[in-house]
Amino acid sequence: MTDGRRPDRPGLQALTTTLVTGPVRSGKSRHAEELLRGEADVTYVATGRPLEPSVPSVPSVPSDPADASDPVAPPAPPDAEWSRRVESHRVRRPSTWRTVETTDLAGVIASATGPLLIDCLGTWLTAVVDTTGWDDLAAAEAVVRSAADELVEALCAATTPIVVVTNEVGWSLVPLTAAGRFFQDELGRLNAAVSAAAAAVHLVVAGRVLDLSGAPVVAGRLSPRTPDA
Repeated sequence: MTDGRRPDRPGLQALTTTLVTGPVRSGKSRHAEELLRGEADVTYVATGRPLEPSVPSVPSVPSDPADASDPVAPPAPPDAEWSRRVESHRVRRPSTWRTVETTDLAGVIASATGPLLIDCLGTWLTAVVDTTGWDDLAAAEAVVRSAADELVEALCAATTPIVVVTNEVGWSLVPLTAAGRFFQDELGRLNAAVSAAAAAVHLVVAGRVLDLSGAPVVAGRLSPRTPDA
């Protein structure tokens, strides 16, 4: 089909990017996984910094020889609750999927030879800001927008199916802190830029999937460097 849709897998685009967005616990990650469930050689890209060895209260997880750690970002401190979240995602994914933990999304996309599931942009944005620190938001902004530009360019040049998961964090109150507002604003810009570059966009709310793929794109929202909405 000329529009890139996969007749054998409704909802999944061929050789294009599908963006899956939604609020916390909406079911967006599970939906993203289902889009690639029947694909072979899927690489699950965990975008946060790799955790240091789990704290004693967390059951140990058998090492996965297919997993790879990020050569860029340093390990994050142990976090029992976060480790449980990571493990809950891992156990529901097909055992044949390979897992890579990295913040170098542009590099992973450029070298991909099979389908990718990137989960998620919110965690990636946090890790990128962590490299500069949250005290100098002007410096962080420059780094974030440069990294975001590289990511969008990589997605536009991708030749394999990619499903990207992101968060909607701007649907609540405006954060009280400058760092919180910065994160909310930058993720909103990033989501809009990735959405504009994607062939399909799915919004997941309360376990329901809304297909926004045919919805109009807001003029001027094609780059993470776009000023305020």
